[in-house]
Amino acid sequence: MRKNTFRELLNDGKPTIGTRIHTTWPSIVEAIGHTGMYDYVEFVGEYSPYDLHDLDNLCRAAELHNISTMIKVDQEPRGFLAQRAIGSGFQSILYADCQNVEDVKECVRTTRADTPEDGGSYGVAMRRFAYMGYGGGPEYVQALRDVVVVIMIEKKGTVENLEEVLSVKGIDMIQWGGSDYSMSVGKVGHGGSSEIQEAKRKVFETALKMGVPPRAEIESVDGAKRFLDMGVKHFCIGTDISILYSWWRQHGDGLRKALEGH
Repeated sequence: MRKNTFRELLNDGKPTIGTRIHTTWPSIVEAIGHTGMYDYVEFVGEYSPYDLHDLDNLCRAAELHNISTMIKVDQEPRGFLAQRAIGSGFQSILYADCQNVEDVKECVRTTRADTPEDGGSYGVAMRRFAYMGYGGGPEYVQALRDVVVVIMIEKKGTVENLEEVLSVKGIDMIQWGGSDYSMSVGKVGHGGSSEIQEAKRKVFETALKMGVPPRAEIESVDGAKRFLDMGVKHFCIGTDISILYSWWRQHGDGLRKALEGH
């Protein structure tokens, strides 16, 4: 089975850096891998159109450069999508829209092997991550144990019951989702308000205190300092579509203004 480098970094207590993509073009993953700067690439499947063949191909591209892979899956059908992504070779699943502790427990069960020890629901499947073997052996089960489970903390129920959520065995990392949280507490569009920012601070500080690594999403290096000062060591920086939009807007505007002057 392929080594899960993301899991190894977490187990060793080392920092991690990822970046996000919406595109299913494998060459983008290769370009990221060529930089040598990223530990994993996150495919934001919740926001993107894709098919099952795309999942296989994204993982193949990542493996060429020995970087790990994460996928953010939709609320439904999260079980199907997560298990097929793992079968394609994704080594981490980011679960969105968990409403309560039971949702979180189900995400862990979905990821882990269907054994008495693991208590999961992932059975034997002849999928790509087993390298075309039928699977089911000790290495297969260990590969499922190594999949990194990341939970979005973005709903009223998970924030109000945060310590119980963070106590669920099998959670490896959490990610704050301010926009969804703002919506779920009736504060649409107020992500920057003191109330929402206080909830965010509470989530990060509680996770750090309880030993569940939080990951911060940032758009530039400048955004890392306040998280580093808190003790955060895991970051995801940039998103392909946002990077492209910013470049097109900035340089298109500059060229328009240059043309107007002539």
